[in-house]
Amino acid sequence: MELGQIGIWHSARRGGVDVVAEVEALGYGAFWLGGSPSVEQARAYVEASSTIPVATGILNVWQHDPADVARAHAALTRDHPDRFLLGIGIGHPEATSDYTRPLATMREFLDGLAGVPREQLAIAALGPKMLDLAGERTRGTHPYFVDVQHTRFARERLGPGPLVAPEVAVVLEADVSTARRIAREYAVTYLRMSNYTRNLERFGYTERDFADGGSDRLIDAVIPHGSPERVADAIRAHLAAGADHVCVQPLGHGDVPLEDFRTLAGVLL
Repeated sequence: MELGQIGIWHSARRGGVDVVAEVEALGYGAFWLGGSPSVEQARAYVEASSTIPVATGILNVWQHDPADVARAHAALTRDHPDRFLLGIGIGHPEATSDYTRPLATMREFLDGLAGVPREQLAIAALGPKMLDLAGERTRGTHPYFVDVQHTRFARERLGPGPLVAPEVAVVLEADVSTARRIAREYAVTYLRMSNYTRNLERFGYTERDFADGGSDRLIDAVIPHGSPERVADAIRAHLAAGADHVCVQPLGHGDVPLEDFRTLAGVLL
């Protein structure tokens, strides 16, 4: 399954199943379905396209039984070979009442995915131990809400083989104040979640950076903004830092920002 270097990240909560066909036609390498989707939800996107791989970014392991997921994965990949990557993640302590033993829970979930090939699996890993597990048991990692420093760290931790495929949210907006406002409206949710803030602390960010929707330096590093060319340069910085693939999430222009997809295709593909 080839993902190419650039994909699009789109939340299932925003609807628009037909968007995957547009993304495919523009030449993107993969379509990442966010919003904690199930395999069954991902099937609709696979069936709405013809060649582009669809990945879950991510299926939350607390919300699913691994045996059920394995069965759904087998059915989907039987009908559409080499078109589906199962991205899984541990979610957030703030959103899961019984959040305990995250690393052990992930190991147990992987144990329950009988028959799912490792090359069709990825983990949304941030910290070193979860990154190690991603390298040991899956194709690699799909980290979310990270800067280039984390991409470099993930590559160094995993070595040259496993997949490193970060999500990068962007704002195509020339006015800096407007772009940062849009970015902060998005970032404020994630800056309330301890797994993201702990990860950012590894790279020198502090409580001051997490306040009020994020400091300028955090916002500018995690959510690149500006002209299409400036945003493209920021995406290429992740590739230069060791990413194999970057899935881009444009913000601020509606639930299905087709024009942003088209503009980014023009400078990245």
